[in-house]
Amino acid sequence: MSNIEQKILAVLQQGLPKSQSPFKDMAQQIGIDTGQLLAVLKDWKKQGKLRRIGAIVNHFKVGLGAGAMVAWQVEPERTEEVGKIFAGFSEVSHAYERHTDKNWPYSVYTMVHGKSDEDVQQTVRQMSQACGISNYRMLVTEKELKKVAPTYIPQLGAQNTKEQEQKC
Repeated sequence: MSNIEQKILAVLQQGLPKSQSPFKDMAQQIGIDTGQLLAVLKDWKKQGKLRRIGAIVNHFKVGLGAGAMVAWQVEPERTEEVGKIFAGFSEVSHAYERHTDKNWPYSVYTMVHGKSDEDVQQTVRQMSQACGISNYRMLVTEKELKKVAPTYIPQLGAQNTKEQEQKC
């Protein structure tokens, strides 16, 4: 990695700044222009080094105190269709496919959020009706343990502090 790429990764792993111009703010922090930052990110995307940039949302802090991971048994030929239906629900933050196992036949997973357990259950029933799939398992969120982005490179100019060691 070039020196600029290392700086971009170091600032990117801190998360997006809470501003109306996060990429401009990150570029300024590194000492480059926004176009150069975006060019590197586009290049990483093209090379497969970067899949996406997204926010890590703490749903409990935004008033959604209930949630469940729902595992759905979906026929392989319907996976894409059903995934699109599920992703269309505003209460769903994640919808993705996983391999099945002989003891666990569920291939599509969704993370469903709501203000209460009843809200989550109602949304799951609506999702089931929308796609005609009734074989699913709800894994209810009991407690949010930890939600942090991975650290790949030490922060710019940072000392080896206890705080940094805890992030790694």
